[in-house]
Amino acid sequence: MIDPRFYTLSGPLSASDIAILTGGTVVRGEPAHTVSSLAPAGRAGPQDLSFLEEAAPLEVDVSRAGIVLAHTAVAGRIAGGSAVIEARHPRSAFAKAADRLIRLRTLEPGQPAVHSSSRVHPTAKLQPGVVIGPDAAIGAEVEIGANAVIGPGVQIGAHSMIGPGAVLRCALIGDGVRLYPGVVVGEAGFGLAAGSAGATLTPHFGRVIIQNGVSIGANSCVDRGLLDDTIIGEGTHIDNLCHIGHNCRIGAHVVMAAFAGVSGSSRVEDGAQFGGRVGIKDHVTVGAGARIAAGAAVLGDVPAGEVWAGYPAKPIRSWLRELAWLARSAQKRSTRND
Repeated sequence: MIDPRFYTLSGPLSASDIAILTGGTVVRGEPAHTVSSLAPAGRAGPQDLSFLEEAAPLEVDVSRAGIVLAHTAVAGRIAGGSAVIEARHPRSAFAKAADRLIRLRTLEPGQPAVHSSSRVHPTAKLQPGVVIGPDAAIGAEVEIGANAVIGPGVQIGAHSMIGPGAVLRCALIGDGVRLYPGVVVGEAGFGLAAGSAGATLTPHFGRVIIQNGVSIGANSCVDRGLLDDTIIGEGTHIDNLCHIGHNCRIGAHVVMAAFAGVSGSSRVEDGAQFGGRVGIKDHVTVGAGARIAAGAAVLGDVPAGEVWAGYPAKPIRSWLRELAWLARSAQKRSTRND
């Protein structure tokens, strides 16, 4: 569901409108059927537009969606009463249509620094230059640093601290959260859609949810989801200069050292720990309590409780054995050359 605190619905659009806009063809259903919102495949209802790419899993059910943009390879297997539009590049077509249906709320031109419709608790402390957008809510004893920008509809719980120069949009922030200077929460993720004119950025319509007691270090970024939420679990601590991609789910009491990066749609379960400069591939799960050594590149799922290291990452004993073998081999070769 699109959260109206952060987005404005500007539809509806009919199946025929979408087909013309995207260059697709209505191959099933009523061309006059309209949709006014968006939803991921599998959760879409009669008023939602969704899409299925060529590699879509067979178990995804879009039978309740109002309109589905689908690759030719999967259009024939869509059951139910959905209007189906065949498109060569369904994700790119979805991006075009979505941009017509939904608009991101932004700061209003000429608004005062603190918008009249925002709700700021009397005990909150705002330093010079703070900007707060319409319908934002700031809880008790919140401290917001100089020149921070709080976008429309953003909610910040009690006793939280927002550092100077931080920028927040499309975000729900819990109690006791600490976001250090320069943190950016809720910008669009790096979602690319292939099209006839090359790759284009896909608009994002999700949110960021940061639960109680989280801390995020200076100049780190947390992207909002494409259609789902990006979630940071309670008590998690993220160091400076880290990046959490769109649609990620970070569990409770996770610890990430500086320069860690988690690519889109990955899951880090409760209590996992990352050393510095760890990189996580997209759509990967790091199990509860797992530990990833500094500099590791995780390209596959990590089981709960294991310790992994290396590039690409693997169980640490395997990695250490390989290092030892390489060291012995290099020593033998050096001895022969001498």
